[in-house]
Amino acid sequence: MIRIAIGQMEVIPGRPDLNSATMLDMIGEARRAQAQMVIFPEMAIPGYLLGDTWEYEAYLRDCEEYGRRIVEASTDGICVLFGNVGVDWGKIGDDGRVRKYNAFFAAQGGRLCGGENFPYPFRIKTLQPNYREFDDTRHFYSLRKLSMEVDKTIGELLQPVNITIEGKPVRVGCILCEDGWSDDYAVKPMASIHRNGPVDLFVNISSSPFTFGKNDKRNRVFSKQVNETGAPLIYVNNVGIQNNGKTIYTFDGHSTVYNRRGEIVDFCRPFSQELKIIEIDLESGGENLVPVEVPTDWDTGAIYQALHYGISKFLAAINIRKVVVGLSGGIDSAVSACLYTRVLGPKNVYLVNMPSVFNSRTTRGLAARLAQNLGCMYTVMPIQEVVDYTYNQLTQTPVADLTDASEFKVSVSAFVLENIQARDRSARILAALAAAVEGGFTCNANKSEMTVGYSTLYGDLAGFMAALGDLWKHQVYDLARYLNEQVYQKNVIPQEIIDLVPSAELSREQDVDQGKGDPIVYPYHDYLFRAFMEHWKRAAPEDILTWYAQGCLEEKVGCRPGLVKELFPGPAEFIDDLERWWKLYTGMGVAKRIQAPPVLAVSRRAYGFDHREAQNAAHFTGSYLRLKHELLKAAGE
Repeated sequence: MIRIAIGQMEVIPGRPDLNSATMLDMIGEARRAQAQMVIFPEMAIPGYLLGDTWEYEAYLRDCEEYGRRIVEASTDGICVLFGNVGVDWGKIGDDGRVRKYNAFFAAQGGRLCGGENFPYPFRIKTLQPNYREFDDTRHFYSLRKLSMEVDKTIGELLQPVNITIEGKPVRVGCILCEDGWSDDYAVKPMASIHRNGPVDLFVNISSSPFTFGKNDKRNRVFSKQVNETGAPLIYVNNVGIQNNGKTIYTFDGHSTVYNRRGEIVDFCRPFSQELKIIEIDLESGGENLVPVEVPTDWDTGAIYQALHYGISKFLAAINIRKVVVGLSGGIDSAVSACLYTRVLGPKNVYLVNMPSVFNSRTTRGLAARLAQNLGCMYTVMPIQEVVDYTYNQLTQTPVADLTDASEFKVSVSAFVLENIQARDRSARILAALAAAVEGGFTCNANKSEMTVGYSTLYGDLAGFMAALGDLWKHQVYDLARYLNEQVYQKNVIPQEIIDLVPSAELSREQDVDQGKGDPIVYPYHDYLFRAFMEHWKRAAPEDILTWYAQGCLEEKVGCRPGLVKELFPGPAEFIDDLERWWKLYTGMGVAKRIQAPPVLAVSRRAYGFDHREAQNAAHFTGSYLRLKHELLKAAGE
């Protein structure tokens, strides 16, 4: 029987001083609890998502120094496993800088273990992810590269670390995060280490961001591998938030213990720093512990928890204590207001309704009711006078051609007038009020709008963070209902807001009282847009049109059966709609997303660094164009 402390800690990126202090406190707590081993997450000392901070040698030396202090604390019978950057000052990496490894350290008796059967007294990451938000190969040298350099197979290098607990040898399989997600790789680190053991205990230290539904998948993947090796596994993940500039990630922890059958026998609460003590019998592969049920992360409650946690941590990190929300009477701003109020309290949230002549009494009344229900600071600042002034200034001020002394006046279209309203609200009122109260103002855009650029640059796309920017419109509605039913347990968001047709209310063509709203038909376009950018095998217009021709489009993208025929009388209308949104997604939408505020990520792919894109012209494949011609010809178009 071995007594192990799982150190599910908040890792603060770029602060090895604070992180090592947390680790030392937890080591002391583990020692008082008579633990024989304490385990911390991947990159527990430096943090993980640091951008190019890894290029500063002074920072690397600092991380090494704090790492030495953790090693020195591994005395009095306690073994410490932790993640840090491993530096080989005598070699260079592929970038010509000093060589760095994403490393797993095992310390006991004040010294590092594992150097007797490996080139270094630490283990290094074998499988380096280079997708989504991950950019490991930019900075770190992997075990796969090292194997070629030392002329050994990867299998030979994947050796267990030998430690001693109460005089008995324990063979630990030390792996880092992606090394456990090996299904799509030729190398299987867990299997290789076990063959070189066998292994008594696997430990996976991770820095794995929250993704909607990912823990369910991880449990299936890890359980399968554990069952195949027959050795128990302890997965240790961190909590907190980290970002790469354009995308903000929450880390849910959810550290988990699996017995040798792959059954979950214990776990840490998500989004909570804690030191969990377990006693595991390695001889029985952990079967002394009773299997437990784990909460799902596939429901709206998991999304709410991630958003609440991420907003709270990000506001604290950037020192914002007051928030201004433009409150239109629509669903997005209502949900934003509820989220920020829950985090900051009503007296620190300023809700601003900014009507023009196009805003109905309906939405103005709903905005006021929501503000009253929440108890927030509330004000109404009409914009029509300033919009008229801007319009008149643009249309009545002559523009001179100085080459021939001629003059002309510009015209302002209805579309430009819509943008003037949006910019006046954000760039003038919200920005000024936020500065006046020493706070920040929010971006209320959802993922559907960001996909096709249905937002105004320097207008409703502005703000310090897009908290809803990774939620499709239908998820925003789900979250609204969850806030009413589970969080506030009363209808703080009036039911009329949930029932109201979504509308920007920027023209007479978007009059909600007449049932007019946005051009996006969310029950269909949410799923079309998701197929464009979020599916692992992303769908181009060629795929969409093929599925349409085959009659399986709703099944492929996930929208309601029969919806496509209801919306589009024939292929001409369907193709016009498809091409319109594809051109926006790959065109103006890109330009706007590049200048958008950072998005708080919850899905399998969020905008920002998670969705790397370039500003190029829209492209339609040859196969698409041929199929388009065939469908239109068959329909007599």
